Amino acid sequence: MTTVTVHYAKTHLSKLIAAAERGEEVVIARGDKPAVRLTPLEPTLPAPPARRFGALREEGGFDESFFDPLPEEELRLWEGRED
Repeated sequence: MTTVTVHYAKTHLSKLIAAAERGEEVVIARGDKPAVRLTPLEPTLPAPPARRFGALREEGGFDESFFDPLPEEELRLWEGRED
């Protein structure tokens, strides 16, 4: 563990950040009292790929029976009737 003073940290901040990114524990102290610890951030996730219009165009489909009327029982359910 590396412990440095605030004054040292101000003049060597880049070096201390690099050490923290390498996994070293870096503590900045005010006098003899530890005040803060430098830790690297978790890597962020890459952006999702851009959506492509029509990417699923060839997936699935329907035939002419799609346009047939619904059976009476199913039609009642859709309409909320309980005849």
